Amino acid sequence: MRKPVCAIVGVGPGNGAAFANRFSQEGFALALLARKLEFTSELASKLQGSRAYTCDITDLSTVERTFGAIRQEMGEVEVVIYNAGSGVWGTVEDIKPQDLEMAFRVNTSGLLAAMQAVLPAMKAKGSGSIIVVGATASRRGGAKTAAFAPAKAAQRSLTESMARHLWPAGIHVSLIIVDGVIDLPSTRQRMKDKPDSFFIKASDVAATAFWLTKQPRSAWSFEVEARPFGETW
Repeated sequence: MRKPVCAIVGVGPGNGAAFANRFSQEGFALALLARKLEFTSELASKLQGSRAYTCDITDLSTVERTFGAIRQEMGEVEVVIYNAGSGVWGTVEDIKPQDLEMAFRVNTSGLLAAMQAVLPAMKAKGSGSIIVVGATASRRGGAKTAAFAPAKAAQRSLTESMARHLWPAGIHVSLIIVDGVIDLPSTRQRMKDKPDSFFIKASDVAATAFWLTKQPRSAWSFEVEARPFGETW
């Protein structure tokens, strides 16, 4: 019996790898998308039924080709996790227009392209799950998030628009707002003075993502927040 396919866009050693491990454990075949293959190829070799794909989410023609290859080699995608996100940190005096444009291409335009690639099959089936990984920057423009915050705000708005349009078609669109620092060796190194309770465990974010795919239709969630229990908010 063919495994259901989960496509994860933006796979690295943090949330992306955690999503892959959790959904593999739950019986999914995985399409792991990233700009480079070094990390995803190694990860795919450890997870049965997984494939690594090179995909620059800012190149819309590449997005279309990549999802076409997934469809041909693995089958139709039933779950998409959009974990791609980037931005240059700086004030409105520091950033360049190109920085803002690139942030929009990664966080928002890429999301639109990826979703348009999977929606025909999901609508035909009357089911599917789309999970977007957002950030608290989508709700407020910090002094040094002049490029990042607007792109994340646009991403959140696009995701909400998709949810309003696609829920009636049986496609569960949801957003995880990540409020905090993911627990990685690199973040631990930079923040040596922080206790364990300061960090977000990527595996726990992945558990939230899987929970969203299992919600009954009578009580779907659109936006959930993931933050450490000790976070001030």
